[in-house]
Amino acid sequence: MAQPSLKVITKEQQGSGESVEQALYEVRRKIYPRAVRGWFAAWRWALVWATQLLFYGGAWLTWNGRQAVLFEIAQRKFYIFGLVFWPQDIIYLTVLLVIAALSLFLFTAIAGRLWCGYACPQTVYTEIFLWVEKLIEGDRAKRIRLDRSGLSLEKFLRKGAKHAVWIALALWTGFTFVGYFTPIRALWHDVWSASTGPWATFWILFYGFATYGNAGWMREQVCKYMCPYARFQSAMFDRDTLIITYDPERGEPRGPRARNIDYRAKGLGDCVDCGVCVQVCPTGIDIRNGLQYECIGCAACIDGCNQVMDKMGYSRGLIRYSTEHAMENKLGRAEMFRRVFRPRSLIYIAILVGIVVAAGVSLALRVPLKLDVIRDRAAIAREVAGGEIENVYRLQIINTTEKARRFEISVSGLHDIHLAGPAEVEVGAASSLVEPLKARVHAEREHLTPGTYRIEFEVRALDDKRVKAEEKSVFIVR
Repeated sequence: MAQPSLKVITKEQQGSGESVEQALYEVRRKIYPRAVRGWFAAWRWALVWATQLLFYGGAWLTWNGRQAVLFEIAQRKFYIFGLVFWPQDIIYLTVLLVIAALSLFLFTAIAGRLWCGYACPQTVYTEIFLWVEKLIEGDRAKRIRLDRSGLSLEKFLRKGAKHAVWIALALWTGFTFVGYFTPIRALWHDVWSASTGPWATFWILFYGFATYGNAGWMREQVCKYMCPYARFQSAMFDRDTLIITYDPERGEPRGPRARNIDYRAKGLGDCVDCGVCVQVCPTGIDIRNGLQYECIGCAACIDGCNQVMDKMGYSRGLIRYSTEHAMENKLGRAEMFRRVFRPRSLIYIAILVGIVVAAGVSLALRVPLKLDVIRDRAAIAREVAGGEIENVYRLQIINTTEKARRFEISVSGLHDIHLAGPAEVEVGAASSLVEPLKARVHAEREHLTPGTYRIEFEVRALDDKRVKAEEKSVFIVR
């Protein structure tokens, strides 16, 4: 396919009629990241294992005879181990999103794109897919030769095996993701018997395709062009943010040399210009050109450069985590970290800890009972036998525990007010009951003036008097 281009004509060229064609965008150059070992690579793989064991294994855990983590959207119930959340608990989702946002702000203010480099799903699955590619096609040099070679049986088999494993991983990922919204054991039975419904089939294939496309084909393109975080991250950086930096004062002028020569006498810096820092970068940038928005903060260049420094017998840290202030003022490690934990970072930490503690206390003190009261608008108020005034209400009682309970219903707020219907109801485990109830006032009409009166319904568990819920409403007299 021809590359779109734009004709650019300068003032000097207008007289001569010459023009220059300039590409509208750069054609993607495939990146072949080189494998690297080191402290940061070990951390990255530790988080790959941790996140994937949690993701793939969490869906199969059981709790009280059911799936431990299950978000049943159709039933409007979210199970997280011993907790059952209903739509009325949306405040906890809000708190969770606030905690996630503040955590991102905090980590970015302290050490840049830690999330992107170590725990982002795009980074994690790209690491896994690259590991599969390396296992089947070989190291970086072999992969380059294989792609440049003509079609052969070996190339066909290796490429086919790689994509088969990629597709299997992607489909298993899609299946697991859907398994958090549909009971995964029932879903597995449906998949095995080829009887999944249209929606389950669609979402398994959709998330499988997204994983396969993003981690297998697009890779760094997602980070560079699709993810908005790369664009606004600079707004959260300052001169005391830890970032991956190359020390030009130590490394320049760069150049190749033998290991046993006096490179200082030749006017060379520590950088041997080996290009390893570029070869290991998953986005293909050269960190020696300074911080770039394409850098995802994976620190692979640090591990790669440290390996070269070890081989050359030089001290580590030519590429390292540092801050702009530390680089300019040659700050020591202790002073640099004191500036990293500046007031801005401490404020983020204080707010984050406060919200987490408040959310934890709220969950610990959370009453496993909810009550909603709705007046029946069809019958505002009417007089019944005995000169009593009747209002009709609809009560929704939600039992958020995983055992059936009997509840006692009472109403207060007016003299002689009582329920006309049953005062006790039973609500099943982790379920709700909508019960139509009638409230009557034992008084003659002349003793009540027309208007509205505040009343309160109370629902209390018979087996635990501490489990109770109150809800206010109004009683109308016409």
